[in-house]
Amino acid sequence: MSLARVYSRARVGVDAPLVMVETHISNGLPALNIVGLPEAAVREAKDRVRSAIMMSQFEFPTRRITINLAPADLPKEGGRYDLAIAVSILSASGQLGELELDALEFVGELALSGDIRGVPGLLPSAIAASESGRQLILPKDNQMEAALVESNHLAAVHLTQVTSFLMKQSFLNPCIAESIQKREKQYKDMADVKGQFQARRALEVAAAGGHNLLFIGPPGTGKTMLASRLPGIMPSMTEAESLAVASVQSVSGRKMGADWFWQERPFRSPHHSSSAAALVGGGVRNIVE
Repeated sequence: MSLARVYSRARVGVDAPLVMVETHISNGLPALNIVGLPEAAVREAKDRVRSAIMMSQFEFPTRRITINLAPADLPKEGGRYDLAIAVSILSASGQLGELELDALEFVGELALSGDIRGVPGLLPSAIAASESGRQLILPKDNQMEAALVESNHLAAVHLTQVTSFLMKQSFLNPCIAESIQKREKQYKDMADVKGQFQARRALEVAAAGGHNLLFIGPPGTGKTMLASRLPGIMPSMTEAESLAVASVQSVSGRKMGADWFWQERPFRSPHHSSSAAALVGGGVRNIVE
């Protein structure tokens, strides 16, 4: 067939809205056009995808190819759509046979050799795909993030592995997390605070009832010390809360490893002179470091 639809995920903060990659191949002078508010990195995908398809022993169609990233009003950025674009081109050109792709989503950047590279902020995509009931095919470099989600997401290292899986010639390995340490950080102890009985009582009431706190006082009276002890007396985070914290760390670019304690309650202590822009992240992208 000359029209194919493949699902992928965008990255908008800690959200991952669904993106449909529509590819249409028609007669005409050879050309590849990408529409749907793509930024420069997305427009350059046509060169990466062309090389990856040819290096994977497939034929790149020498016809007029139009790729639409819907919804059209959502800005698209990064190389996370490369894998979905490549699969949609191969499907539209009929090189993969008759496929049913409605239950799959694809996220990953392609190298010129066809290798699938990791992308930043993949965890929200894995969570959203799991909630929608679809199976996500992602780079092996991101499999530890996806393994935090209870799902059957699959990891691949090369485009040929993905195509062989789609044609039911081989299997892909499920995402595993070998080096994740499921343990909580040792919080600062409330026993270190001497005196301050009213303040300690206020912390206990706030932690038990889920209330907000506002500390007012001159420097040196122990406001920061008391606030830093609050996470230690709060109950453990639920699975949903832990994944929300991990999603923020994922989109901030923090590389996942053995020291990534995604189940600890975050505590931030910005300087008192920080501006409003500094508190929310500042810049064009509000990313929490």
